Amino acid sequence: MRVRIKFSKHGVVKFIGHLDVMRYFQKAIRRAGIDVTYTTGFSPHQVMSFAAPLGVGHYSNGEYLDIEVNSHNGRQDMIDRLNGAMVPGMVIKNIVALGDNAGNAMASVAAAGYTLEWKDGYEIPTNLEELVKRFYNQDSIMVTKQTKKSTLELDLKPGIYDLKGTSNSIYMLVDASSSGNIKPTLLLEALYSFVGKEFDSMAIQITREETYADIGENGKRDFVPLDAVGEDF
Repeated sequence: MRVRIKFSKHGVVKFIGHLDVMRYFQKAIRRAGIDVTYTTGFSPHQVMSFAAPLGVGHYSNGEYLDIEVNSHNGRQDMIDRLNGAMVPGMVIKNIVALGDNAGNAMASVAAAGYTLEWKDGYEIPTNLEELVKRFYNQDSIMVTKQTKKSTLELDLKPGIYDLKGTSNSIYMLVDASSSGNIKPTLLLEALYSFVGKEFDSMAIQITREETYADIGENGKRDFVPLDAVGEDF
């Protein structure tokens, strides 16, 4: 049976990168006594698929990974076992069973929601709520993106599904698919450039609030959390 695990990441573990999080979960699953499925062959490893990697230094309330299990004692038992093996800052929030037709976590990601908050002691742009409205109302939001091979001019506007400002924070819902992933820092750089200022990455705490799949049909978007496509067990 395939199951999808939702977890949050806060505190000092925000400095642990994606590859180390993968290794951590492999060990935690063994410590928790989960009857996980392994691949066959010379070097067997746990059957596991993570959703979109989280940037180092970011918090998250909506991270996901899929694993396969051979047997289980129910959803709540698995949650309790895994939470008993978690370090401070990592919490298992939900586990659902996936149907045969469900795609894996990584392939299912279509969008992600983020909250961007200014840290104490750093200057917040004046009239942030109004500034974000003016920024978002542009016909296009052009940025320069440096790749390993070239420099690209990109329009972020088609991949921004929602953008709102408050007195000290921004919420953004953006494309997080493999073909059009928009990083929060790239959008912030464009916002600061819009007002003629240089972006200081140390000023912002980024939290990924949720990761979404798109279940819409006929070209119409319908975003749902990745665990909404599963079932209780």
